[in-house]
Amino acid sequence: MKFTKMQGAGNDYVYVNCFETQVENPEQVAVKVSNRNFGIGSDGLILILPSDRADVRMRMFNADGSESEMCGNGIRCVAKYAYDHGLVTKKEIAAQTGAGILTLQLFTDSNNKVDKVRVNMGAPRLSRAEIPMLGDGPARVVAEKLNILHTTFSITCVSMGNPHCVIYVDDVETFQVEKYGPLIENHEIFPRRTNVEFVRIISPSEVRQRTWERGAGETLACGTGASAVCVAGVLNGFTEKKILNHLSGGDLELEWADDGNLYMTGPAVEVFSGEIEI
Repeated sequence: MKFTKMQGAGNDYVYVNCFETQVENPEQVAVKVSNRNFGIGSDGLILILPSDRADVRMRMFNADGSESEMCGNGIRCVAKYAYDHGLVTKKEIAAQTGAGILTLQLFTDSNNKVDKVRVNMGAPRLSRAEIPMLGDGPARVVAEKLNILHTTFSITCVSMGNPHCVIYVDDVETFQVEKYGPLIENHEIFPRRTNVEFVRIISPSEVRQRTWERGAGETLACGTGASAVCVAGVLNGFTEKKILNHLSGGDLELEWADDGNLYMTGPAVEVFSGEIEI
């Protein structure tokens, strides 16, 4: 199987051009290629496929083989691959995902290679049912209490096509993400599990985020998570509608615009290409 390794703010995936290659059993392939000791090493597998509804279609599988609806960092790299490898020739494209069709604006460098992508992530989904999340509380989950291991967290939950649980902490660098992340991810209140963002507020326009990703563990970046953090900050009155988010692998610019949509801008980098026997 031919593949290309790409990363967006350190969130790395193995990409396969399914315009040319067919991947059977992608769940099993994702587990194999993601292994950092016996495979290629990545946060998961992303398939770039033809679409009868958009310019390209993306399917995204986590390192544990589970399929997710969307990946914000991943879709920027899908756009870069599609343009740089001639699958598309225009600088504004539509991509079909499990969370719907998204519009992407591509920015190129002096060599006409894509180095940055602005994604219209769509409108955040804020109701408990849309996230989805169980419970009898208000329709919007803002600063709701959740008890984990005798610790009470204040959680704000948002769906960006996939579920996110945002938690604000005083010291995100020393916070025990690996301890609490999986417990919250798999909590019974989240029927489809959830991604978890731990966030420190630097200023009304700047935050620092660490992410525990559903099915992958802690990753260096999460684009849908950063988008959810932008929304959660506004809902709690902590941050403005336009922020700079410092993730472990790099920075993302987020804006919850007046049209109701969330826009994310960030890097897309091709690392290397190769072949692997699957």
